[in-house]
Amino acid sequence: MRPSILDPLFAPVTTLEGVGAKLAGLIALALGRGGDRGEPHVGALLFHLPHSVIDRSARPTIMAAVPGTIVTLTLHVDRHQAPPRGNRRVPYRVFCHDESGEIALTFFRAHGQWLERTLPVGETVLVSGKVEWFNGRASMVHPDHMVTEDEADSLPLIEPVYPMTAGLSGKVLRRAILQALDRMPDLPEWLDAALLARERWPAMAGALAAIHHPQSAADIGLETVNRRRLAYDELLAGQLALALVRARAKRTAGRSLSGDGSLVAAVTLAFGHPLTGAQQRSFDEIAADMAAPDRMLRLLQGDVGSGKTIVALMALARAVEAGMQGALMAPTEVLARQHMATIGPLAEKAGLRVAILTGRDKGARRAETLTALEAGDIDILVGTHALFQEGVTFADLGLAVIDEQHRFGVHQRLLLAQKGGGADMLVMTATPIPRTLVLTAYGDMDVSKLDEKPAGRKPVATVAMPIARLDELLNRIRTAVDEGRKIYWICPLVEDSEEVPVMSAEARHGELAGLFGDSVGLVHGRMAGPEKDAAMAAFKAGETRLLVATTVIEVGVDVPDATIMVIEHAERFGLSQLHQLRGRVGRGADASSCILLYGEPLGETARARLDVMRRTEDGFVIAEEDLRLRGEGELLGTRQSGTPGFTLARLEAHGDLLPVARDDARLVLQTDPELMSERGKALRILLYLFERDAAVRLLGAG
Repeated sequence: MRPSILDPLFAPVTTLEGVGAKLAGLIALALGRGGDRGEPHVGALLFHLPHSVIDRSARPTIMAAVPGTIVTLTLHVDRHQAPPRGNRRVPYRVFCHDESGEIALTFFRAHGQWLERTLPVGETVLVSGKVEWFNGRASMVHPDHMVTEDEADSLPLIEPVYPMTAGLSGKVLRRAILQALDRMPDLPEWLDAALLARERWPAMAGALAAIHHPQSAADIGLETVNRRRLAYDELLAGQLALALVRARAKRTAGRSLSGDGSLVAAVTLAFGHPLTGAQQRSFDEIAADMAAPDRMLRLLQGDVGSGKTIVALMALARAVEAGMQGALMAPTEVLARQHMATIGPLAEKAGLRVAILTGRDKGARRAETLTALEAGDIDILVGTHALFQEGVTFADLGLAVIDEQHRFGVHQRLLLAQKGGGADMLVMTATPIPRTLVLTAYGDMDVSKLDEKPAGRKPVATVAMPIARLDELLNRIRTAVDEGRKIYWICPLVEDSEEVPVMSAEARHGELAGLFGDSVGLVHGRMAGPEKDAAMAAFKAGETRLLVATTVIEVGVDVPDATIMVIEHAERFGLSQLHQLRGRVGRGADASSCILLYGEPLGETARARLDVMRRTEDGFVIAEEDLRLRGEGELLGTRQSGTPGFTLARLEAHGDLLPVARDDARLVLQTDPELMSERGKALRILLYLFERDAAVRLLGAG
């Protein structure tokens, strides 16, 4: 289905001259495409943009060169001094001069014959690198570039610097990128002519060429017309993909899910607490969507502790009232079982039949659950992504609730949309998301927002202290343990690492167990499922009082009488992650506290993060601050989680283009829903170029 014009860009990088399998692997790592994503294609190199430049335009004499700076010298080659045969520790030196003095070009483990050909005695050459002084003599160790006067035009006076990986040289990567540029086909223009004229944007090929051939540091800036053009292309591809998902969902015949309110009332009665205004408003919005004939696509966004689970259960009860089934999908087994523990008792009191299915369920138990599900004997099925695997058949699925959607990623939502089916979809996240990221990740959805906390929730007192005061903290923890309080202690790593000088969860557990004995538990992501469940159950039951953990407990874990949260090396966590962790306490009626232990010295950004945490508990404010401090690429842990961290666009710089891209995408599909006009066909190329081809397949063949 991919347009043939893109074939040169979708060829593997091993089709480039000088790129073999080993080099392709290194390029994949540099491009952030390692692991199981396969060999990168040529087009991916085009989008690997430089992050800085090396300025080689300074052309001083030897004596005028500023030590430690990069310069380009015009030199006369005088003589070569090879090291004694067999002594590899002595460098090879080439002595040169200009009108101001002499310099030694120094090479370790050099190939003498190659240097004799490159720097022939008696010739004038241009060399570029850093000049250093040793014992009053000028030296340049391993010059970056060496060319003859005839080749002067080939020496890059402004050289782009790219994100790299160990074992890959800048010259090799640059050579591959230039070959990719040469393969850029003459693509049709997919942007609106009026927008191009207003913004004075070049064609995509021109923008790429300008950024990969910068004439100054300013040419690679985020605000240049070239970078903004490319950012808009990427944003438009994302918005168009989401709009296609939404259009497909709306085309998929929905069903009106309405009921008499009896099961919803029974759930709220079992809940036993008054709903907040935000909870009631959100449920009313969801119920109205479910009652409409179109398929629902709605995001339920809630701050920590805002009570989204009860709203989801009410929506699932409404689906059962309508004679259908519901599914609640969580990203991890810990969270799926936590949901089961939370909603199971409420559902049982309301007369709803609930079961759980995860990858851990095997054999007869799994078969029994699947048989009951297909027969309609299960009203609500809770589980991980295993719910959508082959062999899991619902009698009549009316509502799918997907929790912590940012961990599944937009591509998986595209795949769900491709599967078809008329079930309504409610996506939940307990991670407040900045407005711009809501558009990028959930532009196909209507949004409900839980921005109130239930009555009785007390604020969490938050303090920051240097890790040097650990003994003082441990004395306070001892008092808390003696008083029977429950404490989380979060560490950034599972086990000790030579690369990262911080205390791991396993090591900290060992130290605390030495102080507090059997009252200390441990849970982390590498433990087997039953082990994690047992550790959480012991903590919940009070058998352990101090739970050492990694961020595996970041979302969903609910132990209402836990009142102290210690986050070790808090400077290593993002703001939203810190907010999520803090949200594990303050869930009951008792006063709670959060201690942010930090290593010194603190960087400016880390200090700003900790200040924000002390200043506010509003997750929506924190999310906006996180975007401002870190940029979208790192927000919410998106590099690890699947949320669309962009390659070319940076929302902190290009966020103003996002609403324009969204409106453009919607207008295109209103006038050309199958993308069959000339511009529509060009936009199909854009979707493939940015690997949104799953969205193209929603259009069908052609």
